[in-house]
Amino acid sequence: MAPKLLSPLFPWLILLTLLLLFIYSSLLQFHTPSPPFPQPKKIPTLPSCNLFNGHWVQDPNRRPMYDETCPFHRNAWNCLRNKRDNMGTINSWKWVPQDCVLHRIDPVRFLGLMRNRNIGFVGDSLNENFLVSFLCILRVADLGAKKWKRKGAWRGAYFPKFNVTVGYHRAVLLAKYEWQSKQSARGDEDGVKGIHRVDVDIPADDWANIADFYDVLVFNTGHWWSSDKFPKETPLTFYRAGKPILPPLDILDGFKVVLENMVSYIQNKLPQKTLKLWRLQSPRHFYGGEWNQNGSCLFNKPLEEQQLDVWFDPSKNGPNKEERLLNHLIEDTLQRTDIQLLNLTYLSEFRADAHPAIWLGQKDAVAIWGQDCMHWCLPGVPDTWVDILTEMIRFGLQIG
Repeated sequence: MAPKLLSPLFPWLILLTLLLLFIYSSLLQFHTPSPPFPQPKKIPTLPSCNLFNGHWVQDPNRRPMYDETCPFHRNAWNCLRNKRDNMGTINSWKWVPQDCVLHRIDPVRFLGLMRNRNIGFVGDSLNENFLVSFLCILRVADLGAKKWKRKGAWRGAYFPKFNVTVGYHRAVLLAKYEWQSKQSARGDEDGVKGIHRVDVDIPADDWANIADFYDVLVFNTGHWWSSDKFPKETPLTFYRAGKPILPPLDILDGFKVVLENMVSYIQNKLPQKTLKLWRLQSPRHFYGGEWNQNGSCLFNKPLEEQQLDVWFDPSKNGPNKEERLLNHLIEDTLQRTDIQLLNLTYLSEFRADAHPAIWLGQKDAVAIWGQDCMHWCLPGVPDTWVDILTEMIRFGLQIG
């Protein structure tokens, strides 16, 4: 009898089930699940250790990646061709960061990772020194590399196998400056022959319009900010918004104001996606006097760590005192920006043995200009700079 009692209820059970399903689905239309929390934008990270702090060790098996035949050499830095003493020893030293390993650049892998991208250097001849090392190393991966000079660049190279351009824009003060001779006869009275006008708020033409071309930019300035380059007879005079800054700034205060304005320009005008680095000072190693006072750097091994303060502490007032002082001003200015510090100063301070010195490749060069204890032999110390730079690029662009 039970089946006969259930049979009339069965259709009603089905209808009730369908009704409940309809009501449930209708309620779902009014309930939109909360979207997941937005993922924060991935911030480029630096290598997990401090590549700038460490020590030099000798590795007798270490060899340069290029020789004197590299077509991108500059003669005065081509210490192999100029037969500088001890080049084998100079290039046997390896930088070992504390608590990690610095791998040598693999030019093929690096250019492969940088395919269809461009790298630019902006600054003075020490950045050009850096560039030459970089070009000669990268050429190992593409012997078809061609000299390149466009878009205001001073020099550079194009690597056709990878469609990569590396260029250098010469802008020694970063800001625009020009010579203005003194028209007044009073020039004979005060000894001033004219001024170098510096517009602190205007970038030099050589790099003002390169923002859209480069994916990586490496800036520097500092070596021209001295009374050697701009003595009191031909001083730097600083302008803002077309008018002289009053009271007039001394050269160090002018450096600080230019830094602030150029960093602001970089932050506001360069694309956010551009990886921006600032190379701190490359130390000089004049011993016994300035470049024009018989200063010398005929050393055959690196300095010891305990010697560095004697050479570079500003309180010692030696001929190489300015680099740490300028570094402090640069580091202070770059705080709270996305410009990354490329701090190659400390590792380079040791290497008094690695400058061109008297081997300049030109007769009477030393008699005219003195020893070169500022730029670096190539191959040499800048090759280690390249190893560090490429690690930072790889991490910064997150392409490796």
